[in-house]
Amino acid sequence: MSASTPPKKNGLTYADAGVDIDAGNALVERIKPAATRTNRAGVMAGLGGFGALFDLKAAGYDDPILVAATDGVGTKLRIAIDTGRVDGVGIDLVAMCVNDLVCQGAEPLLFLDYFATGALSTDIAAQVIEGIAEGCAQSGTALIGGETAEMPGMYPPGDFDLAGFAVGAMERGAHLPHDVGAGDVLLGLASNGIHSNGYSLVRRVTEHAGLTWESASPITDGATLCEDLLRPTRLYVTSVLAAIKVGGVHGIAHITGGGLTENLPRVLPDGLGAEIDLGAWALPPLFAWLQSVGGIAEAEMLKTFNCGVGMVVVASAEQASDIKLVLEDAGEEVVELGYVVQGSGVEYSGSLA
Repeated sequence: MSASTPPKKNGLTYADAGVDIDAGNALVERIKPAATRTNRAGVMAGLGGFGALFDLKAAGYDDPILVAATDGVGTKLRIAIDTGRVDGVGIDLVAMCVNDLVCQGAEPLLFLDYFATGALSTDIAAQVIEGIAEGCAQSGTALIGGETAEMPGMYPPGDFDLAGFAVGAMERGAHLPHDVGAGDVLLGLASNGIHSNGYSLVRRVTEHAGLTWESASPITDGATLCEDLLRPTRLYVTSVLAAIKVGGVHGIAHITGGGLTENLPRVLPDGLGAEIDLGAWALPPLFAWLQSVGGIAEAEMLKTFNCGVGMVVVASAEQASDIKLVLEDAGEEVVELGYVVQGSGVEYSGSLA
């Protein structure tokens, strides 16, 4: 059609431009049951309005402080898209946000997602958002709204991107970190895999090893490599909130990008550091494989990956045993990593093995 040729008789439509509003409406209808099952005390109005409403008083708060967090899934999303295994990244998205909220001492209350793509596939989007709903259900968080953006020309065919937004609350004066002191015990909560950080390096190691995502896993018999790599991030919300109620929790660090080396100091006041015994836990096989195949130095491992520790609870020495027991009763695998000491940064003894 030349520049001077007029549009067809009935005129152009938004669908002609690549945006399918009907598909978007069909997606909303499909995900409503998943979102509804995440409803909790405080939800007043969710999907369908111009905004979502939440009543803090109905959720049981008297003098609340709000805490907000936002995050994505990183280049783990590339593997999910390339393999078509997208159901778990929704859980990742929730976990990366709500695990951060509990580090402040907050209970996650509500979650919103942003799903952006070039051309909407209702089935793919629904799988992702149903995963988000599963993550919300596991963490007691309401999936209260979101946005699905169809933007032709912005993303290659089949690609999409995700962002998540979580809001939590705590009573005034209950914020963390608080009262961290020398002698506090560092309790490490086991991760269940790589979680959602370090995947740019994971992709390089996989390429270096000459493997594809569908190659047989070098770690797990009968699994593909991508099944090991796409295991959803562990949600620590309910167990950590139970530990906080015991008393004696002085700080919590979510071990994400930057590993133990960068994240633990974020909850330590000036003048305090941490001593960690690397022999206190066994490096999980997946991390050992990455380190070996990639020739990755120990220091690089510790500031890139969680190395098997997804969360660290800073506990008073007097209550550390009780806190550890509560965490274990809630299903966590807990190890005493070391102590808070005078100084700065993180000092390691022993070696990853």
